[in-house]
Amino acid sequence: MGILQGKKALILGVANERSIAWAIAEQFKKEGASLGLSYLNDALKKRVEPLAEQIEADFTFELDVTDDGQLKSLPKTVNKFWNQVDIIIHSLAFAEREDLKNPFVQTSREGFLTAMNVSAYSLVAVTQHLKPLLQKDSSIITMTYHGSQQVMPGYNVMGVAKAALESSMRYLAHDLGPDKIRVNAISAGPIKTLAASGVGGFRDKLKYAAEKSALKENVTQEDVAKTATYLASDLSSGVTGEIIYVDAGLSIMGA
Repeated sequence: MGILQGKKALILGVANERSIAWAIAEQFKKEGASLGLSYLNDALKKRVEPLAEQIEADFTFELDVTDDGQLKSLPKTVNKFWNQVDIIIHSLAFAEREDLKNPFVQTSREGFLTAMNVSAYSLVAVTQHLKPLLQKDSSIITMTYHGSQQVMPGYNVMGVAKAALESSMRYLAHDLGPDKIRVNAISAGPIKTLAASGVGGFRDKLKYAAEKSALKENVTQEDVAKTATYLASDLSSGVTGEIIYVDAGLSIMGA
């Protein structure tokens, strides 16, 4: 019997089979969790539904976190299939390509707000609307990156948005703590995903990480999924408001 047996997990942010969220979904399934997967729009629905079938997910659903109507109807959408939620994986982020390509000082107001809305506020919004369905000992996990703490050229406005995400995570952990709901973040090292392809010089970052990290290697989606499984399970019952680094020790190294 897996350590997530009987748990119901919503996985937000699967884009394709290289997504960190997809690796988490696969790992959760192995550990006995029931799954619901979101997709952004019809274009991504065509990618996500076949993946959902592979792991026998209970359902898939459309979720654009910039759409207040979809957010408000989220509990009703989930209630069609489940009467509770035990785990939320928040693996959602977006910034306009020009705001990643251009120097940070050139970030537009619209681009700044878009990155903040999708990458940071969405964690607050999703938690807010799903809170009535969250059970005691539930776990909410979001994905971040060390560009929130130190300047990573090319990460730009996304680094600022991730900093806001991490702070939001801590405040949510405080708010939901009395209800025994835990909120944590995983800070993954560079991984080749669809989202990462928009970051300038990403191949160089992968090479640097493999050379300079303590373990002298890059991490994988599966590495992150294993840590997510720990955070989703009762094994991490005393852990909340934390950022867990899964980066082969890259973040501990000096220049």
